[in-house]
Amino acid sequence: MSQTASSFKQQKYDAGVARVDMKLEVALIPVSDVDRAKEFYTRLGWRFDDDIVMGSDFRVVQLTPPGSGCSISFGKGVTAATPGSFRGGLIVSNIEAAHKELVARGINASEVFHGSPFSPSGRISGPDPERQSYRSYVSFEDPDGNAWIVQEVTRRLPSRIDPAATIFASANDLASAMRRAAAAHDEHEKQNGQRDANWPDWYAAYMAAEQEGTEPPM
Repeated sequence: MSQTASSFKQQKYDAGVARVDMKLEVALIPVSDVDRAKEFYTRLGWRFDDDIVMGSDFRVVQLTPPGSGCSISFGKGVTAATPGSFRGGLIVSNIEAAHKELVARGINASEVFHGSPFSPSGRISGPDPERQSYRSYVSFEDPDGNAWIVQEVTRRLPSRIDPAATIFASANDLASAMRRAAAAHDEHEKQNGQRDANWPDWYAAYMAAEQEGTEPPM
């Protein structure tokens, strides 16, 4: 079947079938010591959800990062993956604040860096000089060596967020978005040479555009 025919068939299928939302719910983390892992992820400040034991061969612990719609699970009889083989990504709205909190919680986190998020040799000290979204990172590992990359995201790439829904996971994320909107609005007023009395609507449009990945108001 040609690519064109295949694409046409897929389009007909897509048009005839209602979309079913499919959201990532849980990531399975391979660990060697369940209680040690439970202590570590609790110390991170992640919400403890459950600890289920069924006989001597099965135990599952679930925790959820603050503001996340996806949880992690680990335990006994959960996954055959090698402890330490997991790689995961987290996002925050302020990478320096996130680094400060990790260190305060006793986590051996890397310094804030930009450059390559995956190759240590490609990392450059400090946040992205232009503080571009997706460009600043912190990394840390759990006791088994399962690695996490924390990434600063302040403005989403296009089509990553439902344009009908602007959601902030926490009061801190909302406050950070408002500070960025305030700074941008100051520049907006300077360019126009006059005070903008309609600043609440401008703030709202700017904050929604950040999440949607569209052009902010000028």
